[in-house]
Amino acid sequence: MSGTVGGGLLVAGTTSDAGKSVVTAGICRWLARQGVKVAPFKAQNMSLNSFVTRQGAEIGRAQAMQAAAARVEPSALMNPVLLKPGGDRSSQVVLLGKPVGELSARGYHAGRQEQLLGTVTDCLAELRRTHDAVICEGAGSPAEINLRRTDIVNMGIARAARIPVVVVGDIDRGGVFASFFGTTALLSREDQELVAGYLVNKFRGDVTLLEPGLEMMRQLTGRPTLGVLPYAHGLGIDEEDGLRVSLRGAVRESVVAPPHGADVLRVAVCAVPLMSNFTDVDALAAEPGVVVRFVDRAEELADADLVVLPGTRGTVRALAWLRERGLADAIARRAAEGRPVLGICGGFQMLGERIEDEVESKAGTVGGLGLLPVRVRFAAEKTLARPVGEALGEPVEGYEIHHGVAEVAGGEEAFLDGCRVGSVWGTHWHGSLESDAFRRAFLRRVAADAGRAFVPAPDTSFGALREEQLDRLGDLIEEHADTDALLRLIEKGVPEGLPFVPPGAPRPVDASDHSDSLEGGRTT
Repeated sequence: MSGTVGGGLLVAGTTSDAGKSVVTAGICRWLARQGVKVAPFKAQNMSLNSFVTRQGAEIGRAQAMQAAAARVEPSALMNPVLLKPGGDRSSQVVLLGKPVGELSARGYHAGRQEQLLGTVTDCLAELRRTHDAVICEGAGSPAEINLRRTDIVNMGIARAARIPVVVVGDIDRGGVFASFFGTTALLSREDQELVAGYLVNKFRGDVTLLEPGLEMMRQLTGRPTLGVLPYAHGLGIDEEDGLRVSLRGAVRESVVAPPHGADVLRVAVCAVPLMSNFTDVDALAAEPGVVVRFVDRAEELADADLVVLPGTRGTVRALAWLRERGLADAIARRAAEGRPVLGICGGFQMLGERIEDEVESKAGTVGGLGLLPVRVRFAAEKTLARPVGEALGEPVEGYEIHHGVAEVAGGEEAFLDGCRVGSVWGTHWHGSLESDAFRRAFLRRVAADAGRAFVPAPDTSFGALREEQLDRLGDLIEEHADTDALLRLIEKGVPEGLPFVPPGAPRPVDASDHSDSLEGGRTT
């Protein structure tokens, strides 16, 4: 296909978390391996897991992951609109990589979203002009009929760009056939004309038992199923949204390998409200012998060798949550006992002496945990950067996404842009633990402070592990999808004569009937 400019495909889903991000990444990696110059695209994303491009633009981490799958550098064009929830009813709007303000769900859906359609179609057109193919990811479900009038990420962008749509369904949830049929039947005739087929995701068992249902779906809708993807364990792909996932007792997937030394190392991550960029701990979980879990009770810190305070979109709110649950006192006791604590971004800010916030929470001056000699003042302008430096004698790369400006007034040791006091460490740098030599040096210090005979494996490469995971996604598509049919859709566009499935979309209701909740009308 190389040399064919402007091909496109939209991967939609019957629900949130149906597997759109994974399928999009898999198609990107499969195409890249065929020599196709491919780019990912998501018009509008809702996520607290974000990334900073080399140009200083903030985009969703899922799109950065998909760019890595496509073997291209991520850019703001790939995710022109990013919504970062700050509560149940409002989000910060990031446009072309830069924050432009806070909007309620009602305000966004009542007009702002429609105004952005031209911006997102321009970004998609530019990507199509410079790449052989663009694989777009939808959001939630294309059949969110309450939001169709203002949709710019599902059928809205598909209609505007005239690109075919493949709908992904998660069969592990059950009801996949009803979901496929219902999704199609709730679309207008014009939208249905773009729906070219289905992909079954997360299938367990004998696929021959599924085939009669797939044939009945073809008879009912006139559309083929373009693949049945098996359930794949341990993909470890960057998750899009920390709000929707209950992290109670969740454990990050670790490499199935014994510890290199005599002991394992236990890491407890405080699952604070509005937790952001919790993917920072993936690099820890990649180490043999490191067990990472998310916790929300003070007693769960007792056996941890390292406690991590992650980033958050609500630093003051998260600080109050730590205090309400007794976690703040437990962390202070750890520090007094010389047991390791690491704060990243918002977690770093919470470890300081004082927070002055008239921007995020508008709470004014709030006392921090007082474990680091740091004072934080929230600025209206967001810091977006890709710093490079050195810590513990090793090179480190990271990225910064924060409104809080830290004034570091001492400490026993400089630590990236932060500091260390005793066994308490803090920095604004996300992604620093992905630097292999630095991660090993840090874990050696943690193990020594924790009294553990843990030794980091000398050859763990987080980048290589991520590449292996992306190749596994490409393998899923290559081995279990109808790649010839996918190529035809990407190259030739929407097939002619796709039948209408009644009843079609209902008559639109007044905009005042729209949900006030961004979560209620999923836009991710």
